[in-house]
Amino acid sequence: MSTASSPPHAEIAALYVDHHSWLMGWLRRRLGSAAEAADLAHDTFVRMLIGKTQRRFCSVGEARAYLRTTAQNLCINLWHRQEIERAWLDILAATPEATYPSAERQAVVLQALEEIVRTLQSLSPKAARAFTLAVVCGMTDDEVGAELGISGRMVRKYVAQAMLACLSLNARQTAAELRQDGMLA
Repeated sequence: MSTASSPPHAEIAALYVDHHSWLMGWLRRRLGSAAEAADLAHDTFVRMLIGKTQRRFCSVGEARAYLRTTAQNLCINLWHRQEIERAWLDILAATPEATYPSAERQAVVLQALEEIVRTLQSLSPKAARAFTLAVVCGMTDDEVGAELGISGRMVRKYVAQAMLACLSLNARQTAAELRQDGMLA
């Protein structure tokens, strides 16, 4: 594949030359869209460029397995984003047009929803589900517990865990905004 002495970017460039067309075809079959396939193929190689560890592959099969796994994860992220966007559009469709948020505000809301989804995905499935049922659906602890087959006390623990994760997300966003405004070093 590549020599041990070649620079990391040269190895990725060689991978790109050797496997980009194959990856594009694989993604095009998965997504049904040449444009989305091109975007995700690009993102797959960008992930390798910005990755903290350099990958060395012993065979074509090993390189393609890595690229396919990375691209599959990007596909899943894309599908989640599309699902969130569809839900947001459903909400907008049920909203009187006169009260629509601005396009900028809509973009901010979508980004926040995606970040919340990523935060909830970092939790255990039961914690994320308990939070969603309790906070979003407005169910009581006992109702959530019955739905998940856990105690009300465990529901409160899961909801608290999810709220802490959301607060941490909020704190990270606030710190990033303060850094951007030059108020935090």
